[in-house]
Amino acid sequence: MQRLTPALLALALAACSTNPVADAPATVEHYDLLVRNGTVYDGSGAAPLRVDVAVRGDRIAALLPPGSDATADRVLDAGGRAVSPGFINVLSWATESLIADGRGMGDTKQGVTLEIFGEGWSMGPLNDAMKADALEQQGDIRYPIQWTTLGDYLEHLETRGITPNVASFVGATTVRIHELGEGDVDPTPAQLARMQGLVREAMDEGALGVGSSLIYPPAAFAETPELVALAQAAAESGGGYVAHMRSEANHFLEALEETIDVARATGQRAEVYHLKAAGEKNWPKMARAIAMVEAARAEGLDVGANMYAYTAGATGLTAALPPWVQAGGHDAMVARLKDPATRARLLAEMRDPDVEWENLRLLTGSDERLILIEFHDPALKPLTGRTLAEVARERGTSGEEALLDLIVEDDSRVGAAYFLMSEDNVELGLSQPWVTLGSDAESSAPEGVFLKSSTHPRAYGNVARFLGHYVRDRGLMPLEEGIHRLTGLPAANWKLADRGCLRPGCFADIVVFDPATITDHATYAAPQQYATGVDHVFVNGVQVLREGEHTGATPGRVVRGPGWRGERAPPSEQASP
Repeated sequence: MQRLTPALLALALAACSTNPVADAPATVEHYDLLVRNGTVYDGSGAAPLRVDVAVRGDRIAALLPPGSDATADRVLDAGGRAVSPGFINVLSWATESLIADGRGMGDTKQGVTLEIFGEGWSMGPLNDAMKADALEQQGDIRYPIQWTTLGDYLEHLETRGITPNVASFVGATTVRIHELGEGDVDPTPAQLARMQGLVREAMDEGALGVGSSLIYPPAAFAETPELVALAQAAAESGGGYVAHMRSEANHFLEALEETIDVARATGQRAEVYHLKAAGEKNWPKMARAIAMVEAARAEGLDVGANMYAYTAGATGLTAALPPWVQAGGHDAMVARLKDPATRARLLAEMRDPDVEWENLRLLTGSDERLILIEFHDPALKPLTGRTLAEVARERGTSGEEALLDLIVEDDSRVGAAYFLMSEDNVELGLSQPWVTLGSDAESSAPEGVFLKSSTHPRAYGNVARFLGHYVRDRGLMPLEEGIHRLTGLPAANWKLADRGCLRPGCFADIVVFDPATITDHATYAAPQQYATGVDHVFVNGVQVLREGEHTGATPGRVVRGPGWRGERAPPSEQASP
């Protein structure tokens, strides 16, 4: 893509102003929307331009010189603030929160206009057993499952009405469960062929590729050839592969090599979810991992990563358990935790720092660095926001015993935040030109059902923290580069046509924000606080945020990947919302 430099813009504008018919009156163009007096960043990483953005329907129609004679149904004065493409959240868990509240408030207030799902698990394809299990495991957000395939689910969201656009990878874990269940088994050739068929169907429906989450059972049971086979099925139609790797700690570099090998085998993009070196003893590996990615890119492989802008991750307490105890699914795991002999074996293994599996609890270095953030049982919700160390002391048990007891009592994985990373490594990772941004969180609001649980501050502040703290305050990169990482780069990585750009023909996903004031306010102690500094947001040409307040509009659409076959007949199993 050629960047629109000021010189090229001047030439284009001069050409457009030439009137080939002598003495004919000049035509005054009329648009639906004009965004005037803004500093326009086109998403390419080029320096900003002082131009006006003209919108007609759902597309950018023109970039005009300031003060042009153009007219519009609506004129928005940007007041010198930044005008950019809508931001892309490449790792979103808004799959359920958008069902509860289609506005996606936490992200919309940060200028996010596209949520991408599919870290290992996707909302399809589902079979009857998977639907029954998903219904049983639902937490505070309860909803009927009115879809079967991934495409059905995405269209279900669009039909219900959502503010952001949505896209998804098909989950390697989901495909595995569909055909193999949740046990520690290898697929037969016939089963693997069926799994590949499910990936191809999802690609036909618009999936961006295959997403894996290899630290969690049953995904942990998948061997590399299985992952390559699924990624190759997606690659047939241009889809990529993205991985929460087997290790982000003791075997971090080996896991990264596996991800690079998938890119080498498929010839398509491979990306690392939330790049990190977890646990203090592993922090020196971050620089080595970056060197490995650079070497792969120099080889000609399309390899990169995404990150969130925090030193703590968030997942379940089950991330402190070995894979074998989780084989067979949640109910089988809880039964094992209740068995005295199994529990004794488990406690010994949980205390062993040299086990092969990834024990996130030990990697924090202290139970004071593990915060409980989500329970299902109302009786346990008062523990929200407490550390595991505090709960263990109050109960008079060890941290390991308290952890197991909480999982059994809540009959869930129990959401928790783990402090694992160094600030120096966060800055080192974010400084890499091939790193994009993903919150790894839902998009919720501090109201209603969302107040029943806590969350990680990244759910309300990831984009604002990146642009405010790291780009502006820490000066890790120029603003045009920071915007590129949130817009044009992820759009190019995942082949999102006409997204992540501000030029004629691009979809009118637009953010107007103040680079001097954009700020995250969410903290670990009080995470449910909106970011500030984003004034106006448009999705597909429709204003969804005005002066920082939601308009109630829900113009979000399904954004489909390179394998999409076009319009599909309405799925027979999809019910009306």
